[in-house]
Amino acid sequence: MNIEHLVKMANQIEAFFKAQTNPDLAVDGIADHIKRFWDPRMRKQIKAHVAAGGAGLDAMTVEAIKRLG
Repeated sequence: MNIEHLVKMANQIEAFFKAQTNPDLAVDGIADHIKRFWDPRMRKQIKAHVAAGGAGLDAMTVEAIKRLG
């Protein structure tokens, strides 16, 4: 899948979870959503993108992807 599309999707997930009053819970929600609903190949691509600097990703999204392990 196109990395730009994955970045856009991940940032949209963050936009939804930003409503959480607790940023840590928001990051957990983003990570849980990606873990539950993204194909393993998509997760692998976005993790590699974060490892390469994570260009275009919002801060909470980067932290959530790092929590995926």
